[in-house]
Amino acid sequence: MTSVTDFLLNRSSQPRLEAPAPDAATLKQAFACAARAPDHALLRPWRYLVIQGDGLEKLGQLFAATCANNSDEKEIDKLRRAPLRAPMIIVGVASPVVHPKVPEIEQVMSAAVGMSFVQLALQEAGFGVMWRTGSVAYNAAVREGLGLEEHEQIVGFLYTGRVAQAKPAVPRPEVAEFVRQWP
Repeated sequence: MTSVTDFLLNRSSQPRLEAPAPDAATLKQAFACAARAPDHALLRPWRYLVIQGDGLEKLGQLFAATCANNSDEKEIDKLRRAPLRAPMIIVGVASPVVHPKVPEIEQVMSAAVGMSFVQLALQEAGFGVMWRTGSVAYNAAVREGLGLEEHEQIVGFLYTGRVAQAKPAVPRPEVAEFVRQWP
């Protein structure tokens, strides 16, 4: 087994994160890894937003604004506080273009793979990460509030920081449960 395989087999999401967030050099390295994602026709159909400090509270306000008028205060407060679970959030944005040979779905998948590479690079650098989506990732008001263009979409919110408390290992399925020979 290679060190990459060993690393992948031991990877896990960490929901309990605290300061410090990754520094500029670590982020630069992680985003350089993202640029290595498979990218048919070299379209680079992705970009990233780094949110920390006061930006986390502003993001919480965006999340809370997605609640319907009949939402209870507890639900609104939970959304408002969600971004404060980590000292930094990286928003992965798929920014597909019209291309005669590369469908939009392939470009969105490229953005998601790039986000995964950022996640792995940050974990390798010693940071915890948790990739989250939920209804806020697909909400037009959140996309607009983050300055996304009409054709762009959020592939995920990557919460990151130092692991405050490691979570227990999650049982994984046996390979035979999800792999089959065909035909």
